[in-house]
Amino acid sequence: MKRGLMQRLDEGGVICAEGYLFELERRGYLQAGSFVPEVALEHPLALKQLHRDFLWSGSDVVEAFTYNGHREKMRIIGKEDLLEPLNRQALQIAKETAKEWDGETPLIAGNISNTNIFNPSDEASKKEVRQMFQEMVTWAAEEGVDYVVGETFYYHEEASIALETIKNAGLPAVITLGLMAENALLDGFSVEESCKRLQGAGADVVGMNCFRGPDTMMPYLEKIRHAVDGPVAGLPVPYRTTEAIPTFFNMENSHCQCPIPHPTAFPTALDPFFCTRYEIRDWARKAYDLGVRYLGVCCGAAPIHIREVARPLGGRRRRPAIRRI
Repeated sequence: MKRGLMQRLDEGGVICAEGYLFELERRGYLQAGSFVPEVALEHPLALKQLHRDFLWSGSDVVEAFTYNGHREKMRIIGKEDLLEPLNRQALQIAKETAKEWDGETPLIAGNISNTNIFNPSDEASKKEVRQMFQEMVTWAAEEGVDYVVGETFYYHEEASIALETIKNAGLPAVITLGLMAENALLDGFSVEESCKRLQGAGADVVGMNCFRGPDTMMPYLEKIRHAVDGPVAGLPVPYRTTEAIPTFFNMENSHCQCPIPHPTAFPTALDPFFCTRYEIRDWARKAYDLGVRYLGVCCGAAPIHIREVARPLGGRRRRPAIRRI
């Protein structure tokens, strides 16, 4: 039988591979800058292969690639009419990939994320955000996901709207926050207070993803672990952020003396800042020992990073039921 999210967390942990935007851009299937997941429609086999690679490396989850696949992003690129087809195709690709694997079927996760239009002082923007989440979560529920990830929120209130939308659909919710260089969410909440409130409002898993590398995410994961009773998630980016350079947005040419065509390394010149596989392995072991049970790597992740995250949980690998392409 297929165990659910919470049972797997109780029995050892869950590995969730993320980082589809950056990895598919590196593979040549997605354009940097807008980072819209049109690959689900234009190159479905490439997306399916990355799902397979992440599963083979140890991920317990096939997360549908709908990050940035919301109405605002599609409006910006003039393809709002493709919104529902893109979302449904990405969800169906995730389901198809999960069925390929022998043994216990991987979990299938829907995904919603920060909208970039949320404004805490504008009720109209809040209404629009709610509507955007509602349609994406509805499609995810109709396509039969096991749970929904709501991620990279830098406003507590936007995360709360995402959580409410997911729970109203009757689905488990993993809510993770993106902490910028201010070291607090943009509406003034600390990440630990936000996570405590989100858990109290029904989030099944709370934690952090993106923006920060292992070294600058870990202190905040410790605070979250001490503040909440339930499962905690940690999904850093695989870059060497430091106290002086806390997020990958802050990395500059002067920090590595490498020739790049623009002042900041983000998003296309981050290569000199990559963590080694050993640094990711060390972080994953420390996070697991801390009690973080929902583990992964976010933007910049490659299958090798997921393999290293899997080691504290036994380095599990799966055998494909069909021949890999």
